[in-house]
Amino acid sequence: MVNLQLHYDINNPELLSAFDELPFWSAPFGLKLLDQVTLKSGMKALDIGCGTGFPLTELAMRLGPTSHVYGLDPWTAAQNRLIKKLVAYGIQNVTLLNGVSESIPLIDNSIDLIVSNNGLNNVTDLELSLQECCRVSKPGAKLVFTFNLEASMAEFYTALKLVLYDFSVPAEPDAIQKQIASKRLPVSEYKRLLSDTGFTNIQVTYDRFQYRFASGTALFSHYFIRMAFLEGWMSVVPEPYRQQVFNELENRFNRLAASGGEVTLTIPYAVISAEKENS
Repeated sequence: MVNLQLHYDINNPELLSAFDELPFWSAPFGLKLLDQVTLKSGMKALDIGCGTGFPLTELAMRLGPTSHVYGLDPWTAAQNRLIKKLVAYGIQNVTLLNGVSESIPLIDNSIDLIVSNNGLNNVTDLELSLQECCRVSKPGAKLVFTFNLEASMAEFYTALKLVLYDFSVPAEPDAIQKQIASKRLPVSEYKRLLSDTGFTNIQVTYDRFQYRFASGTALFSHYFIRMAFLEGWMSVVPEPYRQQVFNELENRFNRLAASGGEVTLTIPYAVISAEKENS
């Protein structure tokens, strides 16, 4: 039976001490992001949504001591964890900023490079965040960010639709599509907003990876699935039907794994790079 009780406290120091497992999710995005970054000595860079430090620490070390990297995030507990990493790694060219991308605490025209690994797709106001990115960027500065696409985990959503239909669950029309759209804007919308807020030379690179599980039980027990995705999935299903629906999903994925060897969720994603217009 799927445990639908969500009990992760993201401010719990014990959870944060183990949170370095997050790069198993974010590393494919982050490595692709780093491939798009031009590294030069003496740069000033900003990582939006730096969390517990990936890719901020890697970027700071690759740029070297003549550069300076700012890490911006409102998540205080994560920054406390990140401070310990900076000390352990001996990184001295990083300044942490507690705040949000809608109000970046840096002066105008001061940054050569902005990166965000699955950060800008989770902000409250994307347009305002991009305006702020443009404001703090020097003319010609580069913005590089990643996000997963609308087709992410399509295998799960296909199974969910079938279970809702088979059980005659009175879900809201288009509830699944609305839940997806609330988290994943289309690439065309990102490109429009970038152009509107002062960025040019917009380039998009696509890639994908797979999240693989031995069974449906393993999928629904995985801590990151539970912390990052389960609540959104549950929101699609009316509360009286949730336990029944998710138990059936677990059973179906278990049968699929038994016959095919594993449960696979595909994660297509994009990396967008853009430059602030020279004025």
